[in-house]
Amino acid sequence: MLIGDERLALRRRHRLARRRLSASQQWLHAQAVRRFFLASPLAWRSRRIAAYLSVDGEVNLRPLLGALQGMGKLLALPVVERSLQLGGREGFTPRRSSNRMSFFAHRLEAPLARNRFGIEEPLPGTPWINTRALDLVLAPLVAFDDHGHRLGMGGGFYDRHFGGLSDGLRPLLIGIAHEVQRADALPAAPWDVPLDGILTEAGWRTFSPRMGF
Repeated sequence: MLIGDERLALRRRHRLARRRLSASQQWLHAQAVRRFFLASPLAWRSRRIAAYLSVDGEVNLRPLLGALQGMGKLLALPVVERSLQLGGREGFTPRRSSNRMSFFAHRLEAPLARNRFGIEEPLPGTPWINTRALDLVLAPLVAFDDHGHRLGMGGGFYDRHFGGLSDGLRPLLIGIAHEVQRADALPAAPWDVPLDGILTEAGWRTFSPRMGF
């Protein structure tokens, strides 16, 4: 089977697996992820944290984000294919990029809009956050393996966006998933950006010394 066909089959299998989780299982997993993250060194040493809002059976990060916002962390969400205005928040001048994804500040009580994928995003006019100013990114995924490989939805937004940054400039990239999304081994492509760690309801898997634990 070609790698592209194999990835498509894996996406179907693991998306179905997470959709089959009951509401109570989803709630328990969200609470476990919250608990494990807040007990880690990342909870106190990270000041600027990018995350996502769940769709299609992804782990719900709202309980964790509520705790992080209460701790005074700056939260950010990804926005795809939006023209950027001059005068970025972190002292850089943002420009429209072929990466097609940028991060914008977010507070949980702020209104949101749905993009063409049905994913909620901050409204236009929200402050832009330079990726190099982020400490870590909590990334959604469809499947992962124990080698730090991540399989996304196929749009390539995360790989293109972070693939252009060196390890020294790239924030920690942490995949968030349910255990049912673990694969024995994922077919890797040259452009895939490896994860520094994975967090599921079962706890942490770390792949990079940058994690610090």
